[in-house]
Amino acid sequence: MSIELVEVVRSGFRECVHRGSAVILGPDGDTAVAVGEVHTPIYPRSSNKPWQTVTLLRNGFAPTSAEELAIATASHEGESDHVELVEELLLRHGLDEDQLRCPADLPSNELARAELLAAGELPRPVYMNCSGKHAAMLATCLANDWPLDSYLEPTHPLQLAVVETLGSISGDVDAELGIDGCGLPIVPLSLTHLARAFARLVTAEPDSPERAVADAIREHPYLISGTGKDDARLMPVVPGLVSKAGAEGVYAGALPDGSAFALKIEDGHERARLPLAAALLHRMGAEWTEDLAALASQPVLGGGVRVGTVRAIPGVF
Repeated sequence: MSIELVEVVRSGFRECVHRGSAVILGPDGDTAVAVGEVHTPIYPRSSNKPWQTVTLLRNGFAPTSAEELAIATASHEGESDHVELVEELLLRHGLDEDQLRCPADLPSNELARAELLAAGELPRPVYMNCSGKHAAMLATCLANDWPLDSYLEPTHPLQLAVVETLGSISGDVDAELGIDGCGLPIVPLSLTHLARAFARLVTAEPDSPERAVADAIREHPYLISGTGKDDARLMPVVPGLVSKAGAEGVYAGALPDGSAFALKIEDGHERARLPLAAALLHRMGAEWTEDLAALASQPVLGGGVRVGTVRAIPGVF
């Protein structure tokens, strides 16, 4: 079962705890740390995106830049840089926004959303945080002469390829699929298999699809997330890290030596994700810099000033 991993301390008083599970794999692939339910399948949500993108590259998706590859892997905030890349990807392939099957939405970024609302804009599919992935999937369908209208369906050739890719990691090609927030099928993985998937990304051969995705994520943490988001904050302070956050408290990443982590916060609260990831990375040998220490201790405010912290429970790792 899950265990208490993260605490919220206000004015010296433990106000709240978050339970969860986490695993660290060493460079040799062996389990170095395992707490909670690390062998039970979960929905990794957007932490699966790097391997969805690997599948696209294996099936004819041909991005023109690392930025385009990053937006195909992104859970973006709908900021102008994100939206422009998605629109350019659609335009380059002769696709229209109304061919995207992700829901219409407003940007997740508060400033971008406020600006659009002030201008009288309505929700659009291109603003949805998974629109880059959907645009890249449409481009891949074009490359293979696969149907465009039905690319969300689990029986579509593209989704069968995604299941095969992720099944090769878990060993379960018959896993029961769910439906992600953007409408696409979601393949379950255990935390151990999720960590192993990230280790395979960073240790892949140069010029392989896996390495291309890893490099794009590492080079463009803002594009795969957005202003103030976990990936955009964590990767720049841990050299060589490749990470990808997922909804409902999921996070996974790997260092260049192949050591990797994956975590799941049981109640799905995002505030527990970053401090726990920082603590895991420190346990993996990442240098305990001032910047990493700051991410490991997120502020609790009272009256607009810091009065406490959100942190991994001392001694757990």
